[in-house]
Amino acid sequence: MTETTKQLPAPIDKDQPARQRIWPVWVIAIIALICVAALALWNWQQWTGQQASLQSLKSLQQDTAQLEKLYGDRGSQQGQRLQSLEEKLTSQRELIATQQRQIDHNARELLEAGNRTRTDWLLAEAEYLLRIANQRLLIEKDIRGALSALQATDEVLKESDDIGVYPVRQQLAREILALKGITGVDRTGLYLTLEAAIDSVHQLTDQALISEQAPGFVSNSQSNGAPPAGGEPSMLAQAWRKFKTTLMQVVVVRRLDESVKPLLSPDQSAYARLNLQLMLEEAEMAVLRGNQTLYERALSKAQAAVEDWYDASNPRVSALSNTLTKLATNNVAPDLPDISKSLDLLKERLAGRLSNGNGGDDS
Repeated sequence: MTETTKQLPAPIDKDQPARQRIWPVWVIAIIALICVAALALWNWQQWTGQQASLQSLKSLQQDTAQLEKLYGDRGSQQGQRLQSLEEKLTSQRELIATQQRQIDHNARELLEAGNRTRTDWLLAEAEYLLRIANQRLLIEKDIRGALSALQATDEVLKESDDIGVYPVRQQLAREILALKGITGVDRTGLYLTLEAAIDSVHQLTDQALISEQAPGFVSNSQSNGAPPAGGEPSMLAQAWRKFKTTLMQVVVVRRLDESVKPLLSPDQSAYARLNLQLMLEEAEMAVLRGNQTLYERALSKAQAAVEDWYDASNPRVSALSNTLTKLATNNVAPDLPDISKSLDLLKERLAGRLSNGNGGDDS
């Protein structure tokens, strides 16, 4: 019994240990997953916000650059406007200063004018007339106008009681005599004559361009021959003459051993008239300017054109040629004397009176 009992297996305890619980692990895992998801969502939101912030920052930078550029352009425009205003202000100041100087000058002139005597006014008038005379002679080539101005100056100086104008009047007498010794140029008459010549050129017909004296030209009267002496020609002679007349109207016989002037076409005749008109207008310009060389050259070319292109037997052509020949004898630029010495002497006299304080009649 004892050995049997010892060999028997140990008795099994009926109370087995309880099963381990794992649901907390699942809870923890779920919580961890939720935390991870929440963290991922938060990170995504942070990244999205950062990208939006970066985009906004970039947009702000672009807007700032545009504003800076706009403000820079406006600043440049404002600077240019400011500079323009400063320039205008400077010009206005200069204008005001000029006007102030002019006002001061006018005030001094008025003050001096109140202290002037009748002699001073007469001398000033004489100076003005002498300036007019020099202008008429040197610029306008008007001998008559200059002579009239010098004579008027002498009359004005004669009315003054200043004995110091004696040298001026002496020089005036010399200049007046010098002008009287010059043959005056009737520029108006020459210009009108040239205008009439231009009108006569326009009235010339194409027939005036046919020169019967041209080499090789055979007229109808020469080709027909003179009627036979001793009464009326016979019927046969009249018929033959009529036949020859008709034939000569169709065929023109010219000699080939002489130079022949070709007949001008209507276009060529118009060109000839226009060319001659330009030559005469050139002569008119020379008359107004007082250019003798240009005047003679223009009339010489016009005369050559009339002789070469027009029939000298035509009355209008003959009259035009005679007119051009007569015009060529005129001198449109005579030698002019110097009349500025009297003006210089009068200026010296005026300066002497002013230096003496308008004190009286000094010699």
